[in-house]
Amino acid sequence: MTVREIREKAKDMGVKNYTRFNKEGLIREIQKAEGNSPCFKEIENCGEYHCAWRDDCQAKTL
Repeated sequence: MTVREIREKAKDMGVKNYTRFNKEGLIREIQKAEGNSPCFKEIENCGEYHCAWRDDCQAKTL
């Protein structure tokens, strides 16, 4: 998902100041708005396999 798409989702969910966050921070704000733990990129080898953000979150960076 692009940052633009993530910002649109945040806007639709009523996240305040959504334009001020980077991608990781914005996803964490969306997670909070959904009532989930704001854990994006915080847990290595996460066991939450049905998370909408899993592919980006658990992607290995070189």
